[in-house]
Amino acid sequence: MHKYWGIFMALMLLASCKEDNASQETQGKKEELAIVHVPIIVKQYGFNFDDFTVQHDTVRNGDSFGELMLSNKVDYPKIAKITQDYKDTFDVRKIRVGKPYVILKSKDTTEQAQVFIYENDAINFTVVDLRDSVVAYKDRKEVKYVEREASGIIATSLSEAILEQGIDYNVTNNLSDIYAWTIDFFRLQKGDKFKVIYKEKYINDSIYAGAEPIEAAFFEHNGTPIYAFAYENDSLKSIVDYFDEEANNLRRTFLRAPVKFSRISSRYNLKRRIRYYGYKLRPHKGTDYAAPIGTPIMATADGTVTESTRKGGNGKYVKIRHNGTYSTQYLHMKKQNVRKGEFVRQGDVIGWVGMTGNTGGPHVCYRFWRNGRQVDPLKEELPLAEPLAEALRPDYFEFIAPLKEQLDCIEYIEKPKEEELLTLNQ
Repeated sequence: MHKYWGIFMALMLLASCKEDNASQETQGKKEELAIVHVPIIVKQYGFNFDDFTVQHDTVRNGDSFGELMLSNKVDYPKIAKITQDYKDTFDVRKIRVGKPYVILKSKDTTEQAQVFIYENDAINFTVVDLRDSVVAYKDRKEVKYVEREASGIIATSLSEAILEQGIDYNVTNNLSDIYAWTIDFFRLQKGDKFKVIYKEKYINDSIYAGAEPIEAAFFEHNGTPIYAFAYENDSLKSIVDYFDEEANNLRRTFLRAPVKFSRISSRYNLKRRIRYYGYKLRPHKGTDYAAPIGTPIMATADGTVTESTRKGGNGKYVKIRHNGTYSTQYLHMKKQNVRKGEFVRQGDVIGWVGMTGNTGGPHVCYRFWRNGRQVDPLKEELPLAEPLAEALRPDYFEFIAPLKEQLDCIEYIEKPKEEELLTLNQ
């Protein structure tokens, strides 16, 4: 009996192993069958474009949202709903010529518009979903931020020193804005140096989308070093100012000049004599900044426009009262951009350079009053902006420490000398 029992158990064990093997083989086949190559769906603006007939275009002269929708078979009630109910999200009156848009249409014979996508800028866009119940919303493309360092030694101008490195021109503007109150960019010296830390934006990891504001900078002008660090000194109002390494605000209540990257063609001079008038004394109580016609003219400080008119030799001009002490005037404009009674902020464009009135060339004559008397703005000790609050200083010094160390470690990129270039080319 034991003999047959042993044989029986051996047969059962063999059958069990075969079943296990069969089970494993079947399982293996099932696993093989489970491996399915699913196509990767690439979405744009949150939609699978393969599901639609896609039309890419730009807004042209005469285009309106309503006409675009009607020509793509969208019913008028849907158009009216977007126009009336979603004006805060998408104001159809503000679509601009040259702005790109995409229309996703149904994949049938009607090719009716299902979705309208309007690009507000390179990153932000607005979606008008016309399927079922109409809805509009704002969104943005995925953006990658890459930190970049730059430096240079000025040979001719700041813009040339930056552009020859392939750096975004907005970085030049940003740097000049940061130091607009502390450095006279009309008197930069050969050998002046700069370093900056900022971030570049990329869409889909490869499409360049511009530069972010400078986070930290260093500028050496006439041998004087000046650090600048961006710091939010008012979190409630999201106000960011630039301060130096000792927490002094780099901003003044007045800009040094009303135009960017211009040159002074005539200075404030009470003893000026002109040959055309027989060398008679004809004081010049303004500072002339030569610039091409159409160059934007900026308000040098906050204030209220007291005059915006045209008068005699002044041509078209704007005058601004900043407070009980200071007023400024901007002459020979091509056109004004503000009206009497308007409040303007520092840096607002109030007009454009022209040649109206008595002028031999395109420029803006900038006049500066203190207590009702015209003075030379370039010799004025302009008042500082609000200093950093004492309570914020410990946090500020901790915040800037690694940035200052990073700036100090950046090496200067110097333009090769002519003799070095000749050697390289031989």
